[in-house]
Amino acid sequence: MATASTVDSRTVKISDARLLLRKAISKRRPVYIWGPPGIGKSDLVGQIAEELGGVTIDMRMALMEPTDIKGIPYYSSTDNTMKWAQPSELPSKEFAEQYPIVVLFLDEMNSAPPAVQAAAYQLVLNRRVGAYHLPDNVVIVAAGNRLSDKGVTYRMPSPLANRFVHIELHVDFGDWQTWAVKNQIHPDVVGYLSYQKADLFQFDPQVHDRSFGSPRSWSFVSDLLDDQMLDSLQSDLVAGCVGSGLAVKFMAHRKVASKLPNPSDVLSGKVTKMDVKEISAKFSLVTAMCYELKSEHDAMVKTGKLDAWHPMCENFIQFMMDNMEKEIVVMGAATALKTYELKFDYRKLKNFKEFYEKFAHLIVDVDAK
Repeated sequence: MATASTVDSRTVKISDARLLLRKAISKRRPVYIWGPPGIGKSDLVGQIAEELGGVTIDMRMALMEPTDIKGIPYYSSTDNTMKWAQPSELPSKEFAEQYPIVVLFLDEMNSAPPAVQAAAYQLVLNRRVGAYHLPDNVVIVAAGNRLSDKGVTYRMPSPLANRFVHIELHVDFGDWQTWAVKNQIHPDVVGYLSYQKADLFQFDPQVHDRSFGSPRSWSFVSDLLDDQMLDSLQSDLVAGCVGSGLAVKFMAHRKVASKLPNPSDVLSGKVTKMDVKEISAKFSLVTAMCYELKSEHDAMVKTGKLDAWHPMCENFIQFMMDNMEKEIVVMGAATALKTYELKFDYRKLKNFKEFYEKFAHLIVDVDAK
């Protein structure tokens, strides 16, 4: 086991890492992504490959034997020599030709035994192993936890490390919030973490908790929330994802959030005031309103009846200005205008001038016609 880190301490957030990774991939440079568990390393690689029109081949190095990379030897009776059978997971030339780019993702690479790393060493350095050659459009991206994360890791040989472009990630709430809204993470999760940002990532390598808060584990919470489940059982599920301490805080937030008005009633103008004062609950309601506004917009675009959508926008803006703190109004407007790229026609919104004068300077690139 290693006792010192093999990477620099300089870190970047995922949105910046996306740009760096795309640049390195465009130049066919191998990249190694470092970061603590649960922050989205694997998702980042898959998303970029998809954006580039390619595909990812995910190889979990910690579960492999050297022969899974180098292949298995066999006797060739035709020329009385030993040859190597190519592993089926490595991309063939015929497979690679179907895509503009193929990302060979060597995940958990520094958790692989040294013998497996040695087999990967030749693949990374020489783009070949045995008789197998990587097709020209295949790019190698590897990832692993940092040695300081106290997981099972082995020191990477310096010649191998020197072959990679190294990128170390850190968790950034703004990046996660944008991702969460686009991926319809439950409003209660987004609302709670918008108020308790530090709870998004609670990993401490010195504490041996089985569950802890991370972008990955909070997505588990979102998937498992069920209004029909008893609170005690729901609390057990949440604790199983993010730990007991965070579960207690989050369930207290949910209890307050359950008293919020229906987002549809706000957008239709049936509800104009709210009695709940808790900030985290207000974040939840605004998130839910944004989801509803986006859903209504997409449905009306298909029918060509967007004139019925703008009164909802007007109610959305007015309700926030009348009931929400400045930070929450900005978050709601930024989600609608920037994250969802909804086009407000200010000529159809009576209150847009008031909103613009109060908040436009706080929202970069306000997008309205």
